[in-house]
Amino acid sequence: MGMAKDEAILRFEKVSFGYSENFPLLDEVDFSIRRGTKTTIMGQNGSGKSTLFKLITKNILPTHGMINVVNGVSIALSRQVVPRDELDLTVREFFEKCFKEKIYDIDPRIDDVLEVVNLKEHLKVHERIVRSFSGGQQARLLLASALIQEPDLLLLDEPTNNLDKAGIEHLTNFLIGHNQTCIVISHDADFLNSFTDGVLYLDVFTRKIEQYVGNYFDVREQITARQERENRKNAQLEKEIQENKDKANFFAMKGGQMRLVAKKMREKAEALEEEIVDTRKEDKTIRPFIIPAQKDIIGEIVNITEFRTFVKHKVMNRKVKISLKKNQHLQLKGPNGIGKSTLLESIAKNTAEGTKITPGVIIGYYRQDFSTLNFEDTVYESLREVATKQSEEEIRTVAAGFLITSDVINNKIGNLSEGQKGLVAFARLVLQKPGLLILDEPTNHINFRHIPIIAEALNKYEGAMIIVSHVPDFIKKIRIDYTLDLEK
Repeated sequence: MGMAKDEAILRFEKVSFGYSENFPLLDEVDFSIRRGTKTTIMGQNGSGKSTLFKLITKNILPTHGMINVVNGVSIALSRQVVPRDELDLTVREFFEKCFKEKIYDIDPRIDDVLEVVNLKEHLKVHERIVRSFSGGQQARLLLASALIQEPDLLLLDEPTNNLDKAGIEHLTNFLIGHNQTCIVISHDADFLNSFTDGVLYLDVFTRKIEQYVGNYFDVREQITARQERENRKNAQLEKEIQENKDKANFFAMKGGQMRLVAKKMREKAEALEEEIVDTRKEDKTIRPFIIPAQKDIIGEIVNITEFRTFVKHKVMNRKVKISLKKNQHLQLKGPNGIGKSTLLESIAKNTAEGTKITPGVIIGYYRQDFSTLNFEDTVYESLREVATKQSEEEIRTVAAGFLITSDVINNKIGNLSEGQKGLVAFARLVLQKPGLLILDEPTNHINFRHIPIIAEALNKYEGAMIIVSHVPDFIKKIRIDYTLDLEK
């Protein structure tokens, strides 16, 4: 298809979308995406970033407006999680599902794309069941399932979640070398900055999308500068409004002809009020919080003498000596697929051979796939379930600190965005007061603004803690007393 390089391959014209008239996510949005560009979507959790992708792929239709995709342009979306009904497929079946028509001889294409996502396994990978891969490896399969379609427009939703350092480097190099058009939702600043040339900023407050040109760090500065300008302008307007109102009151008292002057002043004040820009509530971050540690524990909390790892599909048993008391933090390290999540899960369920947890210890467990949450519960039910003796008022106060407001608290967990599920999981830990905290990739899906606050809370946690994280910036801010590298 001979097309001009500068041609817009996707255009939104006055697009509005909302699940109800009162809750529009997008309000008359306009933007266009040009061929060959790499664009980042920025915006707060719940502002509708993933919804935007669903509109582009026509999974949902706009309430108003037009979405134009140039004829013949193919689109592929890399999803955040493997759907439950695809977990039991073989790798080959999983990839076959990406195509409408049957692809003969798909295996070499699978091999090529697994190479790109750095998941080049030994033979027989085509027959492996998707469920048998670790969270990090499943993230790579999801990415590969979009890439194998070789789309003209590639949509990536949080593609670095669950990827280790090598995986992120691999993906970054691929995107830099990839000349197709790409739109990415991500909170990983360094990753975005390495390839982005423009940003769509979804303002959760005005429901509009602003388009910026430049790399990610430049755009972040432009947005901050714009916020400061708007705040200054508002302060100026508010001063003028007050002056006009004061004068209007003064003249109105005088009566007679002066009443007309007063009326004009009031109208002027009203006109100025219209000009006040809704300042962005974008910068709402969660409140600083503490995860209280279980009170009554003395001495050893957890003891690990052996653990299992998976090296080239072989299970290896390793001997160690690790004992954690109160206020001791252990970090587990190792590449995707070596068995970090499996080890954490077996410790959390207290089924790990070679691990002893002192009876009576409350375990707080944060899983990267949120499967500790019941998706049918409302948020309030989920918090109530773990609250120790807290009253409804206390539960609601804790929730509000995590931006779980009254309009969210009665929603089912399954209807929340991934980022909001993460915040519910943290609110649960605060209410639970655990003696042992087990955290598996606790920054996945979480808005970058919240991450320093979460790091600070974990740093101050006074119980025993075992943590896995591939985010160096985050782990740097947390006190770590011991590390266990599963690869060594």
